[in-house]
Amino acid sequence: MKRLFNLRPADAVTIIFISLLLIITIGSNSAIPNRFLLIPIYSALLIAQLVLIKIKDKNRLLRIMYDLIFPVISVLVLFDSLGWVVHYVNPVDIDPLLIKLDFMLFGNHPTVMLEAVMNPVLTDILQLVYSSYYFLPVIFGIALLKNNQREEFSRSLFLILFCFYLSYIGYLIWPAIGPRFTLGHLQTQKLQGFFITEPIQQLLNRLEGIKRDAFPSGHTGIALTVLYLAYKFKKRIFWVFLPIVSALIFSTVYCRYHYVVDIIAGFGLTGVTIFFGERYYSWWEKRNTNALNKSL
Repeated sequence: MKRLFNLRPADAVTIIFISLLLIITIGSNSAIPNRFLLIPIYSALLIAQLVLIKIKDKNRLLRIMYDLIFPVISVLVLFDSLGWVVHYVNPVDIDPLLIKLDFMLFGNHPTVMLEAVMNPVLTDILQLVYSSYYFLPVIFGIALLKNNQREEFSRSLFLILFCFYLSYIGYLIWPAIGPRFTLGHLQTQKLQGFFITEPIQQLLNRLEGIKRDAFPSGHTGIALTVLYLAYKFKKRIFWVFLPIVSALIFSTVYCRYHYVVDIIAGFGLTGVTIFFGERYYSWWEKRNTNALNKSL
């Protein structure tokens, strides 16, 4: 445990989360049908992370792999694996509760209400903006590294990964498939764009499938965390990202991926990430500084 605290926080949180999924999968016995595939996947990710920690400084390519490529791979692979885990660990979806809460707040279903403002141009724009979520953290990270802001990059990488993994834990605890599956029978209009929406939806459906990843909204949580970090470290990027993130959050309901209560929970996810993540990182930073001073 002491060695874990000595690691870069981004590495420590990745090791902890992969280990958690590995323990859940091993402990599930026969509950998870694909456990014999998941166990090697999680083990390989864990080993790769540990190896990269050791060899990251040998050349520039390994450093890029350590800083950027492997974190992206980890986030994507772990997210994809949840489709084989969540429903078997927690088979009761909470969509009925989320639908009820939305109805209590608005007196109707927000995705149905938004049909009043639907048009193909807006749909294409918002579907494109929704997809930008996958690129915002990467663009921000590259900008920090390009400007040689390594300390800021290290803190940002940790907080973004911490937010991702907290959202994944949320999916395990509160599985929900979202309004595009549960409220489709109530929609009177198909969500249709001119030429962008349908190909992107088909791609996302193939990549994401039904992950029961509606609550909390990871799109909201991650986008707001990146926006917070951009405000701290890259004001120019903040002003570029601000309208994109605002439209992205709106698109999650407009494009029928999320209930409004998912968005509210996404704001909470960002709050928890910043509150606990910043405190842990500052503690780790102070601990490392003290240890370095003692060794001099």
